Amino acid sequence: MAEIFPFTAVVGQERMKRALVLNAVYPRIGGVLIRGERGTAKSTAARALAALLPPVKVIADCRFNCDPDQPKSWCTECHEKYANGEFEVEEITTPFINLPVSATEDRVVGTLDIEKAIQKGERHFEPGVLAAANRGMLYIDEVNLLDDHVVDVLLDAAAMGVNNVEREGISFSHPARFILVGTMNPEEGDLRPQLLDRFALSVEIHGLLDARQRVAIMQRNIAFENNPEEFAEEWAVHEKNLSERIDNARQIVEQVKFTNRDLLTIASLTASMAVDGHRADLVILKGARAQAAFEGRLAINSHDIALAAELALPHRMRRGPFDVASMDVTQLQGKIDELQGAMTEKAQEQQAAEQQEVSKKA
Repeated sequence: MAEIFPFTAVVGQERMKRALVLNAVYPRIGGVLIRGERGTAKSTAARALAALLPPVKVIADCRFNCDPDQPKSWCTECHEKYANGEFEVEEITTPFINLPVSATEDRVVGTLDIEKAIQKGERHFEPGVLAAANRGMLYIDEVNLLDDHVVDVLLDAAAMGVNNVEREGISFSHPARFILVGTMNPEEGDLRPQLLDRFALSVEIHGLLDARQRVAIMQRNIAFENNPEEFAEEWAVHEKNLSERIDNARQIVEQVKFTNRDLLTIASLTASMAVDGHRADLVILKGARAQAAFEGRLAINSHDIALAAELALPHRMRRGPFDVASMDVTQLQGKIDELQGAMTEKAQEQQAAEQQEVSKKA
């Protein structure tokens, strides 16, 4: 099998790499859209992340890669296997599915054989891309050129974690939890605002301007082309460390706690920045929990919120492109500190007023 360029060897583009890692830790975040000019390592980073992800346990011969530890999410076929005592577990490498731009809805969701169902009373389902991508990564290059309806279907499945197919009153469903990564070049057209908002995180990247970084890119690519195996071996320790961090974070992300004050901070931040809808609030919370888990913590803090907001807000703010581009973690952290200071002051004022009221009654 051809060697994949190591994820940890990608020079710069820290925001893109962080967005990918957070989705790997917690796929329920809802995917990431990477927008950037040609030659900025968009597809390289996506493929590299999939290659370093830890292997997954699946039910043997399952067409949907069902998780043996999550019986509630099993497909119908796996429930039948379990009932018949034909249940076996195996480990596979994390699936990486590349969706072609020409893909149709049937190719994505799968098809039901209506003729067989009517004539023989048998329900026959031919899996699609969503089945193959379950518990892996679904990568869409040039997502802006994909049919809008197909993008809608993909985003629905990513949000719900289930693919439901219904034809002529016959239905079939299977788990569809995957890391959704879309890349695009804005010069070739943009996504409709409705679809853009459905991507949980968005990152805009550009070619690096630092000469030393550009030299490092050339050196690493030449070394990789000359001897991929040797280059991969040089970065093996870094890849192993990151893979273990992601695996450890996955084990604890659901245990990461947050307080009402954290929720109020997120809500105040999105409200103060005139963000449309409420999806951003939920995405920031999930992203902050993933960030805390990645750092080995069981509670989120204001910096986690700022880091998640940096990825969740730019494509949702009702502002011009120059304002969006200038919104970095430092500015967001300052905004959060300001909001939390105001919240503390308001709470103190309320407490003083309540004490004053109690004193009057006494």
